[in-house]
Order: sequence, then structure tokens, then C-alpha cells
Amino acid sequence: MRFYRAPVYFAHPHSPWERGTNENTNGLIREYLPRGLDFRDVQNDDVLRIVEGLNKRPRKCLGFRAQREAFFTLPVAFGLRI
Repeated sequence: MRFYRAPVYFAHPHSPWERGTNENTNGLIREYLPRGLDFRDVQNDDVLRIVEGLNKRPRKCLGFRAQREAFFTLPVAFGLRI
């Protein structure tokens, strides 16, 4: 397993405005995986299907574009500098 040096951020206690997108995403994941499910029973193919579904879903915060669509419209995604 490889570990990458990516920054990790944690929301502050009693600061729900810092967790809005996270909480929304958790709710969307629950559409695929119900509460009480043992995650050891979730296969890699299931995870990939969920990721694909979430990435294709339009988001209000992205102007009702899908995450993939919003990402690839950014000049940085193509290695261009602004």
C-alpha cells in the first residue's frame, strides 16, 4: 500500500458549517450502503460503483454540474496555468 503526503484537515468541534459537504456526502453514500452494514462485506466493485455514481451526480455547489464535469472544465485539470 502506498501512502501519499496529502494534507488532512479536521473540522473543529461545534462548527457544523465546516462539515456541510461532508455530511451531505455521507447522506448520499447511505443511499448505497444502509446503516448497520458491515463494511467488511462491501466489495471493491461496490465501492467503485458508488464512486462512479457520486461523481456523475449533479451538485448545487458546482452549478448543477457533476464533479467530473466541473473538474475537467478547470484549466488546471489540463495542466494549463492561469
